[in-house]
Amino acid sequence: MTAKKKPKVYITRKLPDAVETRMRELFDAELNIDDAPRSVPELIAAVRTADVLVPTVTDRIDAALIDEAGPQMKLIASFSNGTDHIDVEAAARKGITVTNTPNVLTEDTADMTMALILAVPRRLGEGARILTDKPGEWAGWSPTWMLGRRIHGKRIGIVGMGRIGTAVARRAKAFGLAIHYHNRKRVNPAVEDELEATYWESLDQMLARVDIVSINCPSTPATFHLISARRLALLQPTAYLVNTARGDVVDETALIKCLREGKIAGAGLDVFENEPAVNPKLVKLANEGKVVLLPHMSSATIEGRIDMGDKVIINIRTFIDGHRPPNRVLPGR
Repeated sequence: MTAKKKPKVYITRKLPDAVETRMRELFDAELNIDDAPRSVPELIAAVRTADVLVPTVTDRIDAALIDEAGPQMKLIASFSNGTDHIDVEAAARKGITVTNTPNVLTEDTADMTMALILAVPRRLGEGARILTDKPGEWAGWSPTWMLGRRIHGKRIGIVGMGRIGTAVARRAKAFGLAIHYHNRKRVNPAVEDELEATYWESLDQMLARVDIVSINCPSTPATFHLISARRLALLQPTAYLVNTARGDVVDETALIKCLREGKIAGAGLDVFENEPAVNPKLVKLANEGKVVLLPHMSSATIEGRIDMGDKVIINIRTFIDGHRPPNRVLPGR
C-alpha cells in the first residue's frame, strides 16, 4: 500500500519549536529557521508550489500574490487572529480557503491591555527608567514626587465589545472602573448586567464622557482612523487612550498632536500605524513620559503561541481530510 503523500506546507515565520516539530511530523513543512520576513518573490515562489500557506500578520497576502498561486494551493491557514493582512475576497475567487486562530489570545491581550491601563496613569515607565537610566539619582520617597492618577472610580470606554473587549471589561471592573462601551450592537443583557456596563450607540458621546479609552475593535475599512482627529478632540484633557488592537484604528498623526499639545493626558500603545516602524515623535513623547510604547507584544505568551499553532494544525488537517476547517474565514466577515 502506498503511503498518502503529505501536503506541502510553507510557513512564513519561525514558530514555537513544539508547533514546528508537530508540523514536520504531519506535513511536508518548510520552516523559516532564521525568522526573517519573507520577500514578495519568496512568497510568490511558495504559493506556486505549496499546497498550504501559513502566513502571519506581518505577511501581506494581497490579491496580486493570490493571483500567482498555482492550482494546488487551496488553503491559507493564517497564524493569526485577525485576517486584515489577507485579501479574503481574492482568495475566495481563486477557490482558496482562508482560516485563522480565534479565541486563543483573548486573555493574554486583555491582560496586557489592563497592564497599559495601569502603566500610563501611574507612570510606571517613567518610574522604571529613573532607576535604570540614572542609577543613584533617586533621593528616596517624597510626598509630591512622581504623582500619577488613580484609576479606581474612573470610567473606561471600550471601543469594540467582542471577546477581548469583554475580557478587558471584566478586569477593569475588578479594579473599580465603571464600564462603558460602544459596539456595532449591544452585548447580551446578561453580560451587561454582570459588568454593570453602559452601552453607547454614539461613539462620540461616549468618548466625551470617559476617563480611559480602550481600543479593542478589529481593523476593517470601517474602522480605519475610527479614532480620528475630530474624535480625539472630544476627549477630556485628563483622559488616557490605550490601543492593543490595530494601529490604523487611530489616526496616529492626530494622536501625536493631541499629546504634544496636552489635549489628552497620555496614551499606551502596543500597535502602530506603520509597524514595524514607530514614529520618532512617539518615541520622543515616550521619553517625556507622555506615552508608554510596547512592541506589539500583547498576545506574546508561550501558551498563546502554542495554542495558535495547534489551531493552524487542526485547520490544515481538517481541510486535507476533506472537511470544512473549524476556523474558516468567510468573505465580508
